[in-house]
Amino acid sequence: MAIHSALYIHELDKKALSALKAIPGFTPLLKAFMKIWDESMSRLENLSNNLRISEYQLPKYYNMLLPICETLGIEVPELYLQLDPKPNAWTSGDTKPYITMTTGLLETIPEELLPTVLAHECGHIACHHCLYQTMGNLILNGGAKLLGISDLITYPLQLAFYQWMRSSEYSADRAAAICDGTGDKIVQMCAAFSGYDKDIWEDINLDAFMQQAEEYQALRTESKWNSVLDFLLFSEHTHPLNAVRARACNEWQKTTQFQNIMEYLASQKGVVQTPKLLPFACDSEEYIGMVLDDVVASLQNTGFINLSLHRITDKPSSNAKKGGVIEIKVGEQTSISAGTWLDAVQEIHISYFEPLSEEELIAAHPGEIRMTSSSKAYANRNYQAVAAELKGLGF
Repeated sequence: MAIHSALYIHELDKKALSALKAIPGFTPLLKAFMKIWDESMSRLENLSNNLRISEYQLPKYYNMLLPICETLGIEVPELYLQLDPKPNAWTSGDTKPYITMTTGLLETIPEELLPTVLAHECGHIACHHCLYQTMGNLILNGGAKLLGISDLITYPLQLAFYQWMRSSEYSADRAAAICDGTGDKIVQMCAAFSGYDKDIWEDINLDAFMQQAEEYQALRTESKWNSVLDFLLFSEHTHPLNAVRARACNEWQKTTQFQNIMEYLASQKGVVQTPKLLPFACDSEEYIGMVLDDVVASLQNTGFINLSLHRITDKPSSNAKKGGVIEIKVGEQTSISAGTWLDAVQEIHISYFEPLSEEELIAAHPGEIRMTSSSKAYANRNYQAVAAELKGLGF
């Protein structure tokens, strides 16, 4: 089973996105952008000017995508190669996202790190970054004038976009670490982007590279002035600093969260037995209103087997649907967030609405006749017609 992005999305990513959306001018900008921008334009450009990689064209690179997309639970995106000496790769689009990588990337990055780069880009898709990334890149690179929406761009919006785009890279790095089974390759990738070309004969010292990040962090926090300088220098960067980014992923792979994810994926592949902990795939609120069978199937597919079903026969609310789930409860918790790890044998109580059937109602009231209408429905009607109707019911 694919791993849910809620299990690895970075805290700064969520915080920065919330801050971006909270800026008053964001919603009008998004609406204006969606009216003008059409992702078909990008696809036209790619098809006409770049090389599409597929099972028929450079299949070696295309096949790298398949296990990545399976792990992250996304459709295989279109992959393009662009003639550009600068090593780079990016993801764009919205409903049909695509990945573009440059020839400079293939010339710079060792081939064994290319799946890491592609997994990072697929991580953006899995985390639903693509629309805002596309929007941010166009706005921050002068595209707002071409789209005619430059009047809606404020400096706070620009800074917020920069902040979120930098933060989103941490989530994508985590996705790549999950696909690789280690954060070490992200560290190597960042070292390559920092200057370690694959044609350099001497082996790189990754420990020394990590030490750079430690020294940077110490220097940045040494004084308030250094923090101000850091902001002035890097506040308009779309990506985190290479060494800092490598350090962040390197630290995350040491966490219990990463270990839980790796154990869970190994169990899904049959490498190990059922793990002690299982992830709750989505917020429990998302299950409310869903058909009971679908909720049970989702939880069982994750690995939960101790499911306790509780039928509610009286309609709990006007919008409750027959056969729909009305509550998920674990212990005393009725609100479970996506990404929460629960004991594999933890009992999960599922309450659902299923009214009594006609047969059940008859069995519950032996010797009694069920009225089909209220007494008010008989008011002002012909008494003979009412009598005949009641006799028809058995009275």
